[in-house]
Amino acid sequence: MDHLDRLEAQSIYILREAYRSFPNLAMLWSIGKDSTVLLWLTRKAFFGHVPYPLVHIDTAFKIPEMIKYRDEIAIQWDLNLVVGQNKEALAKGETFVNGLDRLSCCKKLKSDALKNTLDGTWARRKWNPYKKVWEDELNGAPYTGVIVGVRADEEGSRSKERVFSARDEKSEWDASTQPPELWNQYKTDFAPGTHVRIHPLLEWTELNIWEYIERENIPIINLYFDQGNGKRYRSLGCFPCTAPVDSQARNPKEIIEELTSGKFKDIAERSGRAQDKDGGGTLERLRKEGYM
Repeated sequence: MDHLDRLEAQSIYILREAYRSFPNLAMLWSIGKDSTVLLWLTRKAFFGHVPYPLVHIDTAFKIPEMIKYRDEIAIQWDLNLVVGQNKEALAKGETFVNGLDRLSCCKKLKSDALKNTLDGTWARRKWNPYKKVWEDELNGAPYTGVIVGVRADEEGSRSKERVFSARDEKSEWDASTQPPELWNQYKTDFAPGTHVRIHPLLEWTELNIWEYIERENIPIINLYFDQGNGKRYRSLGCFPCTAPVDSQARNPKEIIEELTSGKFKDIAERSGRAQDKDGGGTLERLRKEGYM
């Protein structure tokens, strides 16, 4: 068993434990490389089937190719896709492009949208894979367990997570109260009202992700590859706050070569994400308030 086999087996074990332990389970799908690998692993874990809904938070400022890719894969793989959005904030123009600071914009369009979509407070837009139409779900049951594709090496606050990470009834996170996880023994029994985030990719690295994408030939969005202008994205988000990096890598193999060469040794993976730079500790603050 090589390192990718070991990581794959561990992630599949976590996914199956989550499905066994949480009756109302969902998975966040950001359309990025990590959550798409997680989606691929889910299909492996459940023999080609995805037994829980995928939740995507649409800020209305995602790079257009991301939404196109999302809808194509949802149709191709018959996914139960749920889309959440802060329609009130968008209607009022409470966004970064209208003068709001990035932290407040992220809180409204991401943290608040995610919390209210997960707990069923807001109407959820669902893709019906059988009828091939979008439907509105009103007063949906809350998701008590949510699978998320975060990695410990991607950003400092994520390294404080556990595989099974408890949030309170407001979806707020206190890193200091997380239970220990020793020898792959996970706590899956939580008090009523606890919201749990599950992180099957926590031990994976950026390099592992790309090695696995290459090995499995996963159909990843092409924004990660150079389209002929010498630039590509390492991390995907909203287009006003996300910048590409200088790179001529056109496929997973060439990205792996870049990563192993040390080209990005001193450049953070999320260096193109502007919200990570505003007012130090911004992302950890957002995560404490419920952000992914």
